[in-house]
Formats: sequence, structure tokens, C-alpha cells
Amino acid sequence: MSTLNITVSPADDLIDVPRRIVVTGAQPGELVQVASRTVRAGAVWRSSARFVADTAGHVDLTLAPAVEGDYAGISAMGLLWSQAPEQPGRRELFHADVLQPLTTSLEASGASGKAEAELIQRLSGDGVTRREVREQGLVGTLFLPAGPGPHPAVMILNGSGGGINEPRAALYASHGYAAFALAYFKAPGLSDYISNTPLEYFEKGLDWLRASVKPLGDFVAISGQSRGGELVLLLGATFPQKVSAVLAYVPSALVHSGQNACDPAIGREGPTWLRDGKPLTHQWENNRHASWAPFDDGAPPHRHVLAMLTALQDKEAVAKARIPVEHIDAPVLLLSATDDGSWPSSIYSKMVSDKLDEVAHPHTVEWHDYQDAGHAILFPYVPTTQISYAHPVSKRISTGGGEPAANAHADKHSWHHAQEFLRNAIGAHLARSAQPSRKEVP
Repeated sequence: MSTLNITVSPADDLIDVPRRIVVTGAQPGELVQVASRTVRAGAVWRSSARFVADTAGHVDLTLAPAVEGDYAGISAMGLLWSQAPEQPGRRELFHADVLQPLTTSLEASGASGKAEAELIQRLSGDGVTRREVREQGLVGTLFLPAGPGPHPAVMILNGSGGGINEPRAALYASHGYAAFALAYFKAPGLSDYISNTPLEYFEKGLDWLRASVKPLGDFVAISGQSRGGELVLLLGATFPQKVSAVLAYVPSALVHSGQNACDPAIGREGPTWLRDGKPLTHQWENNRHASWAPFDDGAPPHRHVLAMLTALQDKEAVAKARIPVEHIDAPVLLLSATDDGSWPSSIYSKMVSDKLDEVAHPHTVEWHDYQDAGHAILFPYVPTTQISYAHPVSKRISTGGGEPAANAHADKHSWHHAQEFLRNAIGAHLARSAQPSRKEVP
């Protein structure tokens, strides 16, 4: 008869809430294995690790180091971030319906027997509503928190994979934000490619969001990762009066060409962004040193960053393609990674931070650079093991870089700071709004 027992606390909560997983009933010094199994978008993901029971016969994953298995050392949620898919190549972490929770089965086993428990992670909290948006030419999904509001708003933009970032928007709504995940390509009714995307489309999105949800204090932040990180800096600089805060995940300091997400008819050196119908100058344009060879050559997985580094050698081309971040009139959060395999987000973030420091930017600027992490910075607690992938548009096998443990740290740390950054940005915004204008001062 088994004497083992395993508990999870809390057993059912939002995905970013850490859990305490504890096994009891083992013999002191007994080797106990804990295994996890999660079905994600129809695919099975698994992990396991072994631990030594303490003198009371307990294994508390917040205290006990993994001595064997899919991760090493102490990590309370290591069984989640170290998961890998049974079927190679599967990368979808969430169900297509983000309102459906992820259920992880845990099994503890050892000489003292077996025990099972469940851990439930939700992207969408109680009362969060989801609404598809297909109006004024916009394609996206609006998530609203429980309660009448008004709520501060966030517009969320994806990167070169395109589509609608519903998971991040649902989680933002679960934390009290009116969250609008806006697609701009690779979504119903839109182009399959990033090439020739007009910035006015995003201005319309900002205007629609304000008119639709009437946010608290007229606060609308923008959050984007990768090409979306480039984009939110560009939007903040282009429409400064319409952006209340900028959250740039693994961003670029420069305007880039279409690259892996380009329309093949236009090519990867063709333009990405249009303003008033005219293409914005990008870093590959008339660049005397830019070369795709370091990315194209050799066996996969390919490191896109190697080509991007060649383009940085032409200082004149870089200067012409630089995003004028000094025009941003809002707090800025930069999140980068030292082993970014897609592009040099650490170098780019430093360029942005240095420019804002040079001009004495009047708002908060935060920069967090994650050692040994890669391009995929998301939120806790999700698998971080699938580093190589086929690009969603070009299908080229590439690596985002980073190590699973470092990526997991970046996920956790960045999300904590993003929440804190937004709270502080809202507070500062509301305080400025409450100050009387010069005309109102008696």
C-alpha cells in the first residue's frame, strides 16, 4: 500500500501564479521521482525529475534540488518550464481557445508507492470576457476584466509570426487591463506577410480602443515582442500623444526590412512599414556591410542575429534607420536577452536606453537584460525548452537562442517587472492628468 501523497497549492489559479508542490509519506533519504504531463493544443508535453526526501520524508519542490531529470537545482516550477513535447517540432503552448485552462497531471513515485495530483493553469480569470473585433478594417480580440471599469488599456502586438496574441491579452485582462490583441498580418482578412504594413492601421487601433473601452484616465499602453517590440517603439515615436507607456520585448532600435516574414514577391530586403504610403528607411537599405551569408550558410538551426550584426557595421545606414525614440512621450520598458538568436536585442536596447538618457527623457526608462536568455521572453510558468523552430512564415529552421533555465528566469522576472512598470506608469499618468493646466491655475 502506498504511503506517498502529493499536494499542489494553489491547485487552480492563473498561469503566472507559482505553486507549492509537496510530496509526503516517503522514507527519509528515499529517491522520489515527480513526473508531469500536460496536453497543450492537442500535443502531450512531459517532464520528470528526481529528489531526495528530507528527514521528515518530504519533498518540497520550493526547497528540494532536483538531483536527476529534466532540470537541475531548486526550481519550484521546474517541472513546468522543463517540459518538452512528445512529438518533435510541436511549439504551441496554449489551447486555441485561451479561455480553456491547461491541466497538468503530476505523479510522484518511489519505493513507498505512487501518488497523483492535478495542477490547473488559467490564462483567463473569473469574469474575463473575450470579443472578436472585425470592424473598421481592424482584426483582433478584445479581452475585458470583470467589473464595470473604467480599466487601463493595453494594445498587444505580435512579432514576425503574425496572428493575434490572445494568450498575453487574456492574462493582461486577468490582471485588470482592457487588453486588445491586434493582428496586422497572418490573420483572417489580412495579408499573409509583414511587408508594406501602414502605421496608420495601428493608429486606427489605438483610436478604436480608446473609443470602445474609454480607459481609465485615457491610459493606453502598447506592448510588443520582437518585430512587435520594434513596432511599439516606432508607434510611440510616431504617435506620441496617443501612447501612454511602451513595453518593448526583445526589440530593435532600428527599422528593419521584411526579413523572414516578407512577401516573397517583395523580398526580405523590401520595406516593412509605410507612413503616408511611403516606405520607412530600413537598416538593409544601401548598407555597405549587410550580408545574409552568416544566416544562410551552414547547417540548421540558423542564427538570424549573425546577419543582423553585419548590418550594424555600416554606421551611416544604421543612423538613417534608427527609430527616433526621443519623440516618445511616455515611460519605456526594454526587455532584452544576451543570447538572442534572432537579432541583437541587448545591443538594440542599449541603443534605445542610451539615446533616451542622452536627451534626458522626462519619463521612466527601465531596461532589463537577461543573461544567457534567448529571443522568446513570455511570462511564467511555461515550457522554455523548444529553442529551435521553423519560422511561421519562411519555414526556415532557426534558433531563438538561450538556455531553458535562463529563459524561464527571464519569463518570470520580466513579467513581474512589466506588471510593476505598468502600475507605476498608470499612477504617474493619473497624477499628471490631475494637475491643473496653466490656464486653470488662478
